[in-house]
Amino acid sequence: MQQPPELPPTITFVPWANAFTAEEMDRIEGAGDALPLAQAGLMMDIEAQTRDRIRVTRTAWLDATPDNKWIYDRVQQIAMMINAMAYRFDLTGFSERIQYSVYHGSEGGHYDWHVDQGPLVTRRKLSLTLQLTDPSQYQGGDLQFLAGSQTEAAPRERGMLVAFPSYGVHRVAPVTAGTRKSLVIWVTGPQFR
Repeated sequence: MQQPPELPPTITFVPWANAFTAEEMDRIEGAGDALPLAQAGLMMDIEAQTRDRIRVTRTAWLDATPDNKWIYDRVQQIAMMINAMAYRFDLTGFSERIQYSVYHGSEGGHYDWHVDQGPLVTRRKLSLTLQLTDPSQYQGGDLQFLAGSQTEAAPRERGMLVAFPSYGVHRVAPVTAGTRKSLVIWVTGPQFR
């Protein structure tokens, strides 16, 4: 696992390179590919045509089974280090399963501008995305953030873990060719105050 990154004065997101080894990434991707994928939903009830303008993503849920617990443990360790360095949110841990997300270029896979908060039982405070696919395997599909009047793109390297406040506006730009796979993780905590 790589050393913590040096942080800029303004932090839209924090990238953490080499969060997992290549062999570990292959194991994670294999576990995700073994799951039944379904069209991702949204936190609001809308018609399929409207939903597809907002999001076209195939997802499955990676449970914290004995075979997968090491993934949860690693992500939690890194998330807590990033939080201590950058955000200092009051966090309690995971209250949701890890999401395995697949964006196919043949479907125009994307997830338009959104935040990771809504009418949930627990408060998402820190969001993380683990890049599973080598960037040479797809086109488009950047994880992008609104930072004032600027759009910032997260690094695309395989094994890159990107952390950001769950209230940050972000999107996955349309994948135009190939397939992009990632894990999406949320760390929760009490209400902001």
